[in-house]
Amino acid sequence: MSETRDGRREEIDAILDRKPGTSETRDEADRYTVVGAASRETFANWLTPIEEHFVCHRNPIPDGDADAWTIDLAGPEGSESELPLTEIVEDLPTVAVAHTMECAGNSRSQHDPETGSVQWGCEAAGTAVWTGTPVRSVLRAGGLDTGAAADNATDDENRWLTAIGDDSTEEETFARSIPLSKALDGCILAHGMNGEALPAEHGYPVRLVVPGWYGVNSVKWLAELRVMDGMVTEGSLDRPGTHARWQQDDYRIHPAGTTPEHADTVPIVDTGDQLESPAVDHPYTFDETVMSLIGQPTGEESVTPHEGGVTVRGVAWAGDDEVSGVAVSDDGGETWHDATLFGPDYAGAWRLFEYDWEPAPGTHTLASRATDEHGRVQPASIGTPEDGLDAIENGQFPWNGGGYAANAYLPNAIEVELTNEGDTK
Repeated sequence: MSETRDGRREEIDAILDRKPGTSETRDEADRYTVVGAASRETFANWLTPIEEHFVCHRNPIPDGDADAWTIDLAGPEGSESELPLTEIVEDLPTVAVAHTMECAGNSRSQHDPETGSVQWGCEAAGTAVWTGTPVRSVLRAGGLDTGAAADNATDDENRWLTAIGDDSTEEETFARSIPLSKALDGCILAHGMNGEALPAEHGYPVRLVVPGWYGVNSVKWLAELRVMDGMVTEGSLDRPGTHARWQQDDYRIHPAGTTPEHADTVPIVDTGDQLESPAVDHPYTFDETVMSLIGQPTGEESVTPHEGGVTVRGVAWAGDDEVSGVAVSDDGGETWHDATLFGPDYAGAWRLFEYDWEPAPGTHTLASRATDEHGRVQPASIGTPEDGLDAIENGQFPWNGGGYAANAYLPNAIEVELTNEGDTK
């Protein structure tokens, strides 16, 4: 192993020690630090403990000192400023937001043939309460003109906020752009997680949090914010190295062997809408697609019904959109039964669902299927490269070269064996 990989191994071991509810996930190219939820029980609860929350990043964790940390701010009109993190935390408003963080590569291992990189199953998702400062307040304090986007005016729809992480290198900048209108609507610079200081592996001392959007947009170890007239493209930043990879090349949904063209902007941001529209070639992974997971029972051990019944509980989410319903099947998707949504209901965070199941003896295949407010339903499976899909068709999610945004329900189904009272396995 190289020195870099030796360091990565030590970093993963240290994170696993701090997070006993996670386990390491296979990384095909051995490039990333990744751990995910170790048990399906994580998805039976609304709040994900820090100890069970997944972690994913490419470069080593930067050294962070909250007292010395600053964030550079820049605007398209040439304005520049620098804000100490201590001033942001002490002088500006503090809010809390609930957010379901999901890696855009969650479910990547379910592609057949497999794509490269981190072979997530369904373990790269979790909901935390993040504490921090609204992006709107930070930009104003830095003297940046947020323009008409602050008033949701249509003549400024192409303004974007680019966030740059301190894990950038001289060879490559880690930069992600989100629409400025989204940045001003609920996004925060987080310095706390579930009532504790932000852990190092989650971006200490400060990270961007973009509720309802894939984790790659919530840039860790935040060093710079730039208001721009378009998304980051190659050469658009006055920094060394390449700039556009993580916005324009990776985290795009495209068939094998296709190289996505770079764009300054897109007419549609919603990931589901991009998949359905010919207006966007090779969709960008912004907000999360509709998804659900069963957390109880786990499928890890046999189940004895209590008074003839079993409670099926899980979580469902849909990015910027609301979950309108969840159905549960005990026969691998042949028949479906409505579940009940309950518990906390926050924009950008998952909902709990529950179904009172009265099973017959034997082994059953439990699956869950969520529907969002626009009527979009989780597909059954993931297609193959030969299918050539560029949208969800006939219950299949399009196989894509990066393994992104897949939300099929059958790969996440669990086998449950029923036992009688007093039986042991």
